[in-house]
Amino acid sequence: MITASTQDGSYPRPQLVRTAHQALDRECGFAYDDSDVGLQQRWHERADVFDRRIRLPFSPESAASGIGETGYHPVVWYRIEIGADDLAAAGLGAQGDDVLVHFGAVDHVADVWFDGMHVGRHEGGQTSFTLPVTHALDPHSDNHTIVVRAQDDPLDLTVPRGKQDWLPEPHAIWYHRITGIWRTVWLEAVPAVHITDLAWRPDIIAGTVGVDVALSARPARPTEVRIDMTHDGQAVATHRVTIDSNRVSAVVTIPALANGQGYGQLLWSPDRPTLLDAQVVLVESGTVVDTTASYLGLRSVQLDHGRFLLNDRPVVLRSVLEQGYWPTSHYTAPDHAALREEAELILSLGFNATRIHQKVEDPRFLYWCDRLGLMVWGETAGAYEFSPLAVQRLTREWVDIVLRDRSHPCIVTWVPVNESWGVQQIAHDPAQQAFATALARLTRAIDPSRPVLSNDGWEHTDSDMWTFHDYEASGDVLRLRYSDERRLEEMLAGVGPAGRRMVVGSVDGSAGDRPPIMVTEFGGISFATGPTVEDAWGYSGAEDADDFTARFEAVVSAVRDSPLLSGFCYTQLTDTRQEINGICDENRKPKIPAEDVAAIVRGTRKV
Repeated sequence: MITASTQDGSYPRPQLVRTAHQALDRECGFAYDDSDVGLQQRWHERADVFDRRIRLPFSPESAASGIGETGYHPVVWYRIEIGADDLAAAGLGAQGDDVLVHFGAVDHVADVWFDGMHVGRHEGGQTSFTLPVTHALDPHSDNHTIVVRAQDDPLDLTVPRGKQDWLPEPHAIWYHRITGIWRTVWLEAVPAVHITDLAWRPDIIAGTVGVDVALSARPARPTEVRIDMTHDGQAVATHRVTIDSNRVSAVVTIPALANGQGYGQLLWSPDRPTLLDAQVVLVESGTVVDTTASYLGLRSVQLDHGRFLLNDRPVVLRSVLEQGYWPTSHYTAPDHAALREEAELILSLGFNATRIHQKVEDPRFLYWCDRLGLMVWGETAGAYEFSPLAVQRLTREWVDIVLRDRSHPCIVTWVPVNESWGVQQIAHDPAQQAFATALARLTRAIDPSRPVLSNDGWEHTDSDMWTFHDYEASGDVLRLRYSDERRLEEMLAGVGPAGRRMVVGSVDGSAGDRPPIMVTEFGGISFATGPTVEDAWGYSGAEDADDFTARFEAVVSAVRDSPLLSGFCYTQLTDTRQEINGICDENRKPKIPAEDVAAIVRGTRKV
């Protein structure tokens, strides 16, 4: 059995691992359906219409896919051929007799056929989904096909799209679109009754961990769920519970937490990212039915007297904005190793946190953040329109995102809305205020263990922290703005640096009992180290490396040294096409020595 906390990072679902799986990241048949005739002409039954080849899991707009066409193509089709060897590698027979097809993400609406039978539909371009296909598997053939129809209208502003541009070419802060499959597709064989979901809820004060286990079906007979937790091979906790439904919630006591022995050594933090391994097994009448490996981190996130607390200790967040965009593969990492390298890069630059911006990141990136000790602000792609349909779409996706990723200890804050995207009139419209507030409260209902921002940057309606986006180029101005209590109070009570109201409603309470305050976007200094596109830009500009260093240190030190702020997030980690305001270029090479960046971020640089 795999040890989940030390896996190699290739498994697409790192907190629910089985021994066998088969990735389908390879070439497959592909076709554009610009006239939208594929359903009528039953393309799911035909091989002749798939006249092109595409490399999965990359979107057709990217060069990595082998297609590289960035125009409007709202409907695309895929034909993925699989053989007996793929099913064997997925564990068919050895691991189970039922077959699942997993999709990491398909933008935006996906219909899926297996061996000619429609097996499911999914809507939501940022979320993963799973389809059982055993009932459709042709028993008389060793060769099988998965056909996917993906629909993504580039001009539909109700679709949560984030930084994906609706214009033919990227402009301003928007990047190339993605369409269709853009994360890994993989097969997995499972028993008829198997574990479909695990969620971990640590309570370090009580010395316990809550666990929610979901099964594919109600067992025919009472079945025991066995949970064994270890750390470095040593037993930490054991729990047994009998289940006669398809869901069970249990509370596992961690003796070392409850009695204080070894308490600090078991807690997860950036300085010590301790992970516990967990084996969760289904046993029916003494026979093991399903075996899975997982991991979890024991830590708490709290806010108190204007401070951000991790494990009841104040922590200053030194964060960087992460667009998660690559020049040749767009929103998809070039390979799974690049996800580890991204987390390592952020840490090497002195940051202890990252804000994933306007996308949902691959769970394998979150795994490396868990393992390496990088805190994460979890965000999602925003829509650009406010309407009942936009509300429905974003809410459904956001719930799925929180449910999928809530067990990752690295995630310390949830951000469902950014800069009033999709709620542009929130300062005056009660309906838009209600939506932002509802998203925040819905998030707390699903996951009460983390702070939530109703709207990052300005116009907060129900945020657990108040955050500023401030692209002032002068370090002196920033230092004055965030070191003077009176000036800060005036901004909170009125208009912020971006010309938007900071809080919708009243600002009550003294400095000692108000929410923590952070500057979660600032900097954005452009500095080109190579050829750029014609419309390259930044919020301010540097002429050379020395100028960039001086400007970077001036703005970072201004917010870093503020006694009124609990953290910051610098814009941004890398250049992204026309945005040349990264600390690194688009190929992840730092523009100035990484050690200098780290010293500035940490406040240890000696001049």
